[in-house]
Amino acid sequence: MKDIRKGTSSVFGAGGRKWRAATFISIAAVLGAGIAAGCGGDDSSGATTGGGGSGPAAGECAASTGPVKLNFWTWVPGVDKAVAVWNKENPDIQVKVKNTPAGNAGTYQNMFNALKAGTAPDLGQIEFDSLPAFRLQDAVRDVAACGAADVKDGFVPWTLGQVSFGTDSIYAIPQDTGPMALYYRKDLFTKFGVKVPTTWDEFATAAATIHKKDPTVYITHFPQRDTNWFAGLAWQNSAKWFSTEGDSWKVTVNDPATKQVADYWQGLLDKKLVANLQGFSPQWSNALAKGKVLTWTSAVWGSNTISTNAPKTAGKWAVAPMPQWNAGDQKAGNWGGSTTAVFSSSEHPLEATKFALWLNTDPVSQAILNKEGGLYPATTAGLDLPALAGPLEFYGGQKIFDVFKEASGQVDTTFQWGPIMTTTYTQLADGFGPVLNGNGTFGAVVDKVQGQTSDAITQQGLSVVK
Repeated sequence: MKDIRKGTSSVFGAGGRKWRAATFISIAAVLGAGIAAGCGGDDSSGATTGGGGSGPAAGECAASTGPVKLNFWTWVPGVDKAVAVWNKENPDIQVKVKNTPAGNAGTYQNMFNALKAGTAPDLGQIEFDSLPAFRLQDAVRDVAACGAADVKDGFVPWTLGQVSFGTDSIYAIPQDTGPMALYYRKDLFTKFGVKVPTTWDEFATAAATIHKKDPTVYITHFPQRDTNWFAGLAWQNSAKWFSTEGDSWKVTVNDPATKQVADYWQGLLDKKLVANLQGFSPQWSNALAKGKVLTWTSAVWGSNTISTNAPKTAGKWAVAPMPQWNAGDQKAGNWGGSTTAVFSSSEHPLEATKFALWLNTDPVSQAILNKEGGLYPATTAGLDLPALAGPLEFYGGQKIFDVFKEASGQVDTTFQWGPIMTTTYTQLADGFGPVLNGNGTFGAVVDKVQGQTSDAITQQGLSVVK
C-alpha cells in the first residue's frame, strides 16, 4: 500500500482516517500505569463520567502573563503551514509543532508516558474513539470555559457528543470527521446490469447478481482488522455500544442493531458473495485496480485512497449514499476523525484553547489542513470550503463532497465510544479472523466481545452495569 498520507493530488488524503487496526497498541495496558496523579489538577470540581476522574476545573482559564510558548503534538501532514500563519499573527502566543506517528502507532503511549513524567505538550491530536481513555485518566482539560463553549454551535452536531461525554463540558476541539458513503465502479455496475443499491437488501441482491455473472468478481470485501469500519456500519444502524449510568459504564456491543449488521454480513459470507481481503493490503489494492471488487463503503478520506491505489481506474468510480436498512431512511455512519485536546498539565489552558479553536475553525487554517493533510472539517462552515465545491476528474466529474456533506448531517449524535476502544477493536479483529476462515459467526463474536470488553473495563477498576 502506498503511503497516502503523503499525497496531495486530491483534496483528501488519509489525514482524518482511523489508522489500520494492525498497528494497535494497548491503551488498556497504559491505563493501569498509575498516571492519574501525574496529570490531574488539584481541583476536583469537574464532572465525572463513567468512573473517570474529575480533572481540572473548567474555570481555571486565567490568561498567562507575558509571552506564551505552546507545544503541540500531531501527525497531520502540513499542519506546520497552518501553525506558521498563527505564529505570524500571534507573536505573544507561539506554537511549536512536533510531528509524530499516528496515535495508535505509538504516539498515544508516548503521550501517557510524557504525562506521567511531567513532560507532556500543551496540546495533542487525539482521535474521537481514543479520547475517553485520556478522559478516564484526567489527562485532558475541560475547556468549555476557555472559550470553547462560545463557538460549539459551529461544529457538526454529532462531534460535540464525542467530546462532552453527556455533560456541558468540552474536553477537546473537534478537528475532522469521516462521514461514510458508498464508492462504486459505475462502469462495471452498468456492465453487470445492476442498479446502485439504496438499501442493504438491494446490496445483497446486487452482490448475488454480480458474482453469478462473473464468479471472480465480488461486490465488496469484508476486512478482518478494519474493525472501526465495522463500528461505522453499526453506528449507521443506530447501534449503542457504550453509555453511562451514573458512575458506571453500560456495555452493549452486541445490541440488536449490531447483531443485525453482523448477521447480514454473515449471510453474504456464507453465500461466498464478499471477498476475504484485508483492507489497505496489496491484494485489496490489486482487486480494486483490476475490477475484482466493485464497491467500498468508506469514509470521505477514502476518495484519495482509491485514486492512489487504483490510479488507472480514473473516471470509472462514483459515490452514492450508504445503503439504508429501511427504504427511505437517511442515515450515515462515521469512520475516523480526531480532535485537538489541551492536556491537563498545560500551564496555559486559555492560550492553548485559543490556538486549538483557531486551528480548527479559521477558514485559512481549515483550507490548509484540507489541502495538505486531507482533513474533512468538523465545522459546518468548513463543509463549504471552495476545495469541496467542485467536481473531481477521478470520479467522472462528480461533486462527490456534496454526498459526504449530506452524510455528515445524518450521523447519529448519540453514539458514544467506550474507555478502552483499542482493546475492543482488537477483540473484534481476533474474533473476525476465524469466522472469515469458516469457523464461527460474526454474531457469536460480538456476543463474546460484549463479555470481554465488560471484563476488561472492570479490570481497570471501573464499574460496569451488569
